[in-house]
Parts: sequence; structure tokens; C-alpha cells
Amino acid sequence: MAPPEETRTAVIDLGSNTFRLVVFAAAGRRWWKRVDEIYEPVRISAGMGPSGELQPAPMERALGAIDVFAHFCRAAGVDEVRAVATSAIREATNRDAFLARARARSGLDIDVLSRTAEAFYGYVAAVNSTTLADGVVLDIGGGSMQLTHVVGRASREVESWRMGAVRMTERFLPDERASKKQLRALTDHVARKLAEAPWLAEIGDAGRLVGLGGSVRTLAVAAEKAADMPSFGVQGFALERGALDELIAELAALPAPERRRVPGIKPERSDLILAAAVVIQGVMEAGGFDALEVTEAGLREGIFLATQLAPADPPLVPDVRGASVRNLAAQYDADERHAQHVAGLALSMFDSLAAAGLHPGDPEERDLLWAAGLLHDIGTTVDYDDHHRHSRYLILNAGLPGFTPREVALIGQIARYHRKGTPAMGDLKPLMVKGDQELLDRCSALLRVAEQLERARDQTVHAARVEVENGRVRLALVADEEVPVARWAAERQSDVFERAFGRTLEIAEVKA
Repeated sequence: MAPPEETRTAVIDLGSNTFRLVVFAAAGRRWWKRVDEIYEPVRISAGMGPSGELQPAPMERALGAIDVFAHFCRAAGVDEVRAVATSAIREATNRDAFLARARARSGLDIDVLSRTAEAFYGYVAAVNSTTLADGVVLDIGGGSMQLTHVVGRASREVESWRMGAVRMTERFLPDERASKKQLRALTDHVARKLAEAPWLAEIGDAGRLVGLGGSVRTLAVAAEKAADMPSFGVQGFALERGALDELIAELAALPAPERRRVPGIKPERSDLILAAAVVIQGVMEAGGFDALEVTEAGLREGIFLATQLAPADPPLVPDVRGASVRNLAAQYDADERHAQHVAGLALSMFDSLAAAGLHPGDPEERDLLWAAGLLHDIGTTVDYDDHHRHSRYLILNAGLPGFTPREVALIGQIARYHRKGTPAMGDLKPLMVKGDQELLDRCSALLRVAEQLERARDQTVHAARVEVENGRVRLALVADEEVPVARWAAERQSDVFERAFGRTLEIAEVKA
């Protein structure tokens, strides 16, 4: 069966603060990824004020950016273009005139999203990129902020307020330096508005808060840098309430032009980031949330996925973690049958050793081992030499939605040591918790043994049965014929196995 043809979709997001074009490539439903992006801080909502009119200078910036985006789409040969506008354009009293000028200049038809539609696409992005089942999705832009109440992965209540970063800055923090009185006025305003959503205070301890948008990502990067944590993106990062409070205090003590000096704060957001942080702080306070889980997905991914997953209603993947691992694996030309067989052998040994009491058998650890097994060879698309290191790099930097940064780091390190070397966390150690070195030792040992059992890449070893007796581990290789290569290769890994499990590994062959 021929692989599905690759298609390219451009999503143009005309936000209140930033205009962004993102190109997604997809091969049917086998895989998808972001392949290009253009970003322009247009700030079209600047100066709208009580009149609600888009002002001449911001409109000219906006029309110029839209024209560039349209030319790019034509030159790049994308198959489909979806252009949408959000809060500022939606609510502008002169929006129709602006849209007519944009269409005449660029040829693009721009879909003005309703508040409900904007929130829906944010919800789709969040629930398809995290394991959120019950809680709240927060989406803050330049003009508005949406909250979606999620129950059983389904959208239940949706609220939208004109509390975006640009609007709140212009209304409450217009001066170069924010006063305590101005910050208190903003805090009180946010609290009054959020009281319009009584369900927010009733979420309870079981609910989680997931946030998306440029301000959320910027604050996460700043918090990550403040904690001196290794960084390979902020997908799954937990922005804790205490860290956000400290950031707000630091930002509020600085005049707007100097906030860019805070590590992680982008210059184009330096004047807006304080207001955004205070709004987010208000949501965390109203809902009793200790942390905000960050997703790098946003409105653009939500629009793309809603189309990609149609006609599913709602358009959700059944298993976010599994889907993200398979999606990454499918993007590379590694031997899929080999990877799946290696993962299966590793899991079989994992389960047998857990049943024998040689390790806890934690389901999360099993997930990480499976993911590393499926991804351990993707680095061969770079080069065979050092492909274990290349696999680690791709895992860390391509991103695995649904996993925390710690989990992604562990998956990357397990894949890194599937071939050789003494497992160690290296520069990723600050992300780890107690017991993670032992987890890395176990999973690396099992993946390395499984890889050697499949050394010939022919799936000759059907299964690996583990028996524990008198302090020794006997690994029986089930095959239709003799497997001298697999046995020889696996025996060479007895040292790493013994280090991980404290037992000697013996290997025998058994006829299927």
C-alpha cells in the first residue's frame, strides 16, 4: 500500500497583538508536524480605545503583514490556506472596511471567529496536546482571554472576557512603571470579571489548569530560566503559583523597557507581559490552582487538528501520549517493524521482572520504556554513527505532547543508552526526582537487551520469557530456529543488566 501523499496547510492567525502564519505538513493521518512559521508583532489593537476603531497606523502594519503572508503561501505552494481573525478585529467598529481592504490587497478570505469558536479551537489544541481530562483551559491573547471548563475531556462551559494583554495594559498599566495602585485596580478588575464564571471556584483539587498563548509560553520560559532548569521547550512545563508571583514582583519593580532584561522575556512582549501575568494569577487564585500546565500548541494547532480529525466530534485523539509517540516515529524512515518488535520484547521482560518482584512495575515507567523503544532508532535518519545520540536530540527537541519535561528527558536518555555507555542523566539531572537514576538503569538495560535480541532485524526471536530462580535471571529466547546472533549479542549486555537488577543474566534458546 502506497504511503499517503504529503499535504501542506497554512493557518494564518490575525491576533490582537501578533499576526502569525504557520504551515503544517501531514501524510494523511499517519503523521503531521509544523514545518514553517512567520511571526509579526503587528499589535493591531493598539489605540482602539473607547471608540472601538482600528487605527490607521496599526491597520497599515496589519495589511502589510497580510500581504506578505499571502505572497508566501502562493510561493510556498501550500494546498490550503485558512485565515482567521480574533478579538481586536472581531470587535472593531470598522472591521468590515478593514476586511474588505485586506481581501482586495491579498486575495485572502478572512474568517472572523466568534468568541465561542476562538475558545473551541484553543480547547481542541489543549486537550490534544496534554492529558487534561478535568479542569480548565486558559487562552490569553492580546485582546481577550477565554476559559473553557473541561469535564471528561469534553467542553462544558465557555467564558470569554476582554482581558487580553494589550487591552489590560492600555487600560490599567499605561505608564512606563506600574504603580501599586494600578496593579491593585487590575487585580480587582480580573477578580470581578471571573466572578461571572461561578463554576471556576468549584473545580476542586482534582482539576488542572492548562494554558496556551504567547504570554503563557513567555512566562514559562522566564520561570524555567529563573529556576536554572535545562530547557528544550516548555511543552508540559508546570508554572507554579509561587514562581508566577515572584515573576510578577520582579516585572512590576522594573519600568516596561527594562523588563526585556529578565531572562526569557521577549522584547516585543516586555510592556505587555506584566498585565498578562496578573490576569493569569487571577485565574489561578479564583480556581485555587497551584500550577499552570503549559502547552506549546495554540489556536493554529486547534484549527489544523479540527480539520485533520474531522468528522470526529469533538475532534480529539483517543490517547494523547500514544499518538504523540507514534506521530514522531512516523516522521522518520526508521525500520518501523524493528522498533515495534524491540519495544514489545522490552515490555515483555519488564512485565515478567515486575511479576517476579525485581522492580516496582510502575505503569508510568512502562509508558516511558515503550516510547523509548518505538523511538530509539529515529536518529538513523541523521546517520548510523552515533544514531543513539541523534535519537536523543530528536526526542528532546521535536517534542512529545502529553509528557512532562522530566518524562521527555527520561525517554530521550533511555533511547540514548540503548546502544552503549553507562546510563546517566548528565545535563538533564536537575529535572529528575528521587529514583529516576534507577529507572533509567532498568529501562536502558531492558531496551539494550531487546535491541540485541533483534540484532538481525528479522523478528526471529518471537518472545523473551523471563524466569527468576535462586537469585539468577534466565531469559529464554523463543524462536523457530537457532538464534546465535541474538544470543551472542544479548549476552554482551549482562553487565548493564546486572547493574540495573542486581542479578546475573543467563540466556537460553527455546523452540517455539
